[in-house]
Amino acid sequence: MKNMTYPTPIDLPAPAPLLSRIGWSAFVLALLTVCLLAPLLNLVVPAGSPLHLSDYAVALVGKIMCYAIVALAIDLIWGYTGILSLGHGLFFALGGYAMGMYLMRQIGRDGQYQSELPDFMVFLDWKSLPWHWTFSDSFVATLFLVVAVPGLVAFVFGFFAFRSRIKGVYFSIITQALTFAAMLLFFRNETGFGGNNGFTDFKRLLGTPLATPGMRMALFVLTGLTLLGCFLLARGLVRSKYGRVLQAIRDAESRTMFCGYSPLPYKLSIWTLSAMLCGVAGALYVPQVGIINPSEMSPANSIEMAVWAAVGGRATLVGPIVGAFLVNGAKSWLTVTAPEFWLYFLGALFIAVTLWLPNGVVGLLRQGGGLRGLWGKVKGGQA
Repeated sequence: MKNMTYPTPIDLPAPAPLLSRIGWSAFVLALLTVCLLAPLLNLVVPAGSPLHLSDYAVALVGKIMCYAIVALAIDLIWGYTGILSLGHGLFFALGGYAMGMYLMRQIGRDGQYQSELPDFMVFLDWKSLPWHWTFSDSFVATLFLVVAVPGLVAFVFGFFAFRSRIKGVYFSIITQALTFAAMLLFFRNETGFGGNNGFTDFKRLLGTPLATPGMRMALFVLTGLTLLGCFLLARGLVRSKYGRVLQAIRDAESRTMFCGYSPLPYKLSIWTLSAMLCGVAGALYVPQVGIINPSEMSPANSIEMAVWAAVGGRATLVGPIVGAFLVNGAKSWLTVTAPEFWLYFLGALFIAVTLWLPNGVVGLLRQGGGLRGLWGKVKGGQA
């Protein structure tokens, strides 16, 4: 017993903080901007002042923040798990339709036909609500459906796809076919989703008119807080053991299996969570934009969502948010000044990022080159 030796204890490294000091400073600054600065500039500063934040700017930034949540969700599956989805527009639209159904019920008898039924149902000579509108008058049920419906669709689709080990370009094509099929289904009037016109002419939310400045700003602040909350959630996931397994699956799925980890539950869970985040983004998008129709499910929209993540930088979390603001800011400007060139610009942008900026704008800046490095990279590619 005296000669028995005991193993030397190993001191494991302390877990890394969720954000660095600079990261927390930037987070607090963004929080103050969303919750304090923007409301003051919009509601308190007079409209004639150069510091006034217009209602148009509030609506535009609110819409882009919804897109940023989608880009963040795509980064979780593409940047950290290696799953490229070209069908996330479906999950975004499903969340939007769930909220749109509630907003249509909130119209009540203030519609064109002064009926309890939505106007499009009266026009189509429907006598009662279809079964899937049963809980559409409950805000609590709507909040549940916003995350449950996209999550359920993603779970069922992902279970069969991942169990069959479908990956790579084949998986991307299937997701694109899924959203295209859903778009064709929602275009049909008999489905009860408004056909090609979708839902529009919303009046109020929780009894409060949507057109009031206070409600618009409340939706803006809620969207900003949701984006910041989703960022912290994603940050915590990717820095945990769960996130490290996701990255191992991305880099070498076969080796991860040999190490004793089954990729199916990891890929399925992050895929489902990503779809649920998109549903939340869609629900916040609809009352701010005022319309939801099947065009949100178009494959082109889903491809554009992937471009946001690529431009900003995959596997960075911050990058997709930056990419969503850059691309959609350019879209808002180009579709007014030169609408016929927007799609050409989008395609050229994606090609440029693929050739010269594979890590995106944020990825390049993180390499220490800064803006000079970005310019040098582009110049070197042109040469």
